[in-house]
Amino acid sequence: MGNDAMSEEEWRAFIRSPVRPAVLSTTRADGRPHVAPIWYDLDGDVVVFNTGAESVKGRNLRRDRRVALCVQDDRPPFAFVLVEGAVVVSDDLEDVRRWATRIGGRYMGADKAEAFGARNGVPGELVVRVTATRVTAVKEIAD
Repeated sequence: MGNDAMSEEEWRAFIRSPVRPAVLSTTRADGRPHVAPIWYDLDGDVVVFNTGAESVKGRNLRRDRRVALCVQDDRPPFAFVLVEGAVVVSDDLEDVRRWATRIGGRYMGADKAEAFGARNGVPGELVVRVTATRVTAVKEIAD
């Protein structure tokens, strides 16, 4: 059975391409975990995503800036990257819209980017930046 650690270059390439959703984990006020899928993009080494300010994620992130997110390949031989880190949250509308457009284009195609930016780059939305403090990256799990 495999379980080979990815190099830094490998895990960075893995979370960039192909486009996959991530699963984000935050902590609720009562200590329970909250897990939800997200669309994301990268700004250098920082993972960036949007969420609503009043969503469970948005409330959790403003209260507790610690997160974990996982990007996985669910096809054999299987692989995943787990990023643990701290977030910076912004409601700057220009920044929110720019990232909503970019992320929408990443997942839905360039022809739909502006529509997603217009829909998700509005007041009440946030842009969230995750700076990694720890990364666990494993490839060829089932080899």
